[in-house]
Amino acid sequence: MNGFVDNIYFLGIGGIGMSALARYYHRKGNKVSGYDKTPSPLTKRLEEEGIAIHYEDNPNLIPDDINMVIITPAIPSDSLELNYLREKGIKMMKRSEVLGEISNHNKSVAVSGTHGKTTVTALITHLLSYSKRKISAFVGGIARNIDSNVIIGDENDEFVVMEADEFDRSFLRLSPYVSVVTSIDADHLDIYGDTAHLEEAFNQFVAKTSSDGVVVYNAALPIKTACKSISYGYEDADVMPKNVKIENEMTKFDLVTKEGLVLGSYEMSLYGRHNVMNAMAAIIVSLQLGLDIRQIKEGLATFLGVQRRFDIRYRDEKVCYIDDYAHHPEEIKACLKAVREIYPKRKMTLVFQPHLFTRTRDFMDEFAEALSLADSLLLMEIYPAREKPLQGITSSELLKKVTCHEKQICQKDELIDTIKDLRPELIITMGAGDIDRFVPQIESMLKQ
Repeated sequence: MNGFVDNIYFLGIGGIGMSALARYYHRKGNKVSGYDKTPSPLTKRLEEEGIAIHYEDNPNLIPDDINMVIITPAIPSDSLELNYLREKGIKMMKRSEVLGEISNHNKSVAVSGTHGKTTVTALITHLLSYSKRKISAFVGGIARNIDSNVIIGDENDEFVVMEADEFDRSFLRLSPYVSVVTSIDADHLDIYGDTAHLEEAFNQFVAKTSSDGVVVYNAALPIKTACKSISYGYEDADVMPKNVKIENEMTKFDLVTKEGLVLGSYEMSLYGRHNVMNAMAAIIVSLQLGLDIRQIKEGLATFLGVQRRFDIRYRDEKVCYIDDYAHHPEEIKACLKAVREIYPKRKMTLVFQPHLFTRTRDFMDEFAEALSLADSLLLMEIYPAREKPLQGITSSELLKKVTCHEKQICQKDELIDTIKDLRPELIITMGAGDIDRFVPQIESMLKQ
């Protein structure tokens, strides 16, 4: 994207992946502007950095001199701005196409999976940065070590690290040197139809790995690849964890190969079985990219995590508040089980905002089972994102299937007062919609 492309417009600039690209091109000297449906902490930060954003779907607000448009799949097909820009014939690219272009001239690490990819991407990014390797990185969350979702390098970078999104098969536009697959649980069934087609897409993704590269994957997955591959998991894998324990608020574990070779002892401030899996993936990738065990051990111990990924927002002797992005039943289970490991005796209050009507419909029973792991549930209304309501698919219907004893529907305008009245000793907010906008208020209220 060089030459005449110097004025880039982003449709859906407030998304976590889109905002990273906006930052990237803005700091590279391009003129950048964009539209999003509503203001958010992300758009506020972009505006503070000098990027013009408007929040009305109005073609009259689009700058006249743009010569490139980057779009997110979340933009609905009836968007006035989208259709206006199409009629104008201005060059359009999807986020995944742009990432493909950016990574064309460097060895790239692409992290895929229905869960875990943001944490693994952030971990790999941190381990490489800690070891002073030259990289660019695009993370699907705000990595706390850099307080950003992007690292901007140059054409001399050794590696480009990025999240590979399976939504609308976007990741098939990438050709990585290292491919990572963390998980393949049924999701985006509005796109794929069934799990078989989803698994097929992930195998198409790993097939695009460079012939001299490597595929790193969860051993429980049906991954088939002709190039070098390394599996990881708790059993029957090339690399496995041993002696996993929590000690002094740190998770500690050893890594061994199936042949019995010890790959080091590690500790990190992340919790849960799923995060040991995430750490294994990042460690294996880092070893493949030439880092030594000492660098990886030191880097992992200093990793601060990602905002909204098992994010401990406040903790004192009376209360602990955790915020998490989980929006799929398997993610909810993993998070709540990890919380139980740390606080087995505390009453767990969960605030959950379902994300998408189709996902709620497709996994109604699975959501109910996962949410029932909490002791007390405050269930918010479904966040629609790009979707229209579906008849009979409501939070009230989901609540009927939940079996925990204390449960209720909670409207946005009631949330803070309801939490205050409950006086929880352990509270978790969870979801991929706009629930994150309540996090600072909840944190502030608990500190009082």
